[in-house]
Amino acid sequence: MTSRYRARPIEETALQQLRVRDDAGRDCVPCTDGEGGAPLRCCLRTSEAGERIALVSYAPLRRWAARTGADPGAYDEQGPVFIHAGDCGGPAGDGGYPFARAGVRRTARRYDARGHILGGRVLDLGEDPDGEIERALDDAFAEPDVALVHLRFAEFGCFQFEVRRP
Repeated sequence: MTSRYRARPIEETALQQLRVRDDAGRDCVPCTDGEGGAPLRCCLRTSEAGERIALVSYAPLRRWAARTGADPGAYDEQGPVFIHAGDCGGPAGDGGYPFARAGVRRTARRYDARGHILGGRVLDLGEDPDGEIERALDDAFAEPDVALVHLRFAEFGCFQFEVRRP
């Protein structure tokens, strides 16, 4: 499926910083992934066994607000994400939505230009996970005040990827 929206990984400047110190102020502690399957937010794919990765705390709204001048206030939050421990070259860009598997729940959280939550939607990804994500994004961006949408894993609330208004 070719998507109308671009799933955005964590930006390279942020990755360079996170590989030293995360958004909670902790030193990055890389490890070798023994099993594989960790959802990597740097390249938007799952890790393979033997890759060097790190679990870091990431504040996507805070970093977006710093670039745009927004003030998310209490909506600023941080949470755990996996990244490669070193440069990986970013996403390969296959056109679909990363980490979209049938039977997995997601949330699509909508934000305005200030970084305030405008609402959200729980997605039960069925037989057409990419299509369900696409429809949720269509609905979100049909609202004129929505500036960006964060897709999150419903089970843990972890940031998955960001989509900005086209």
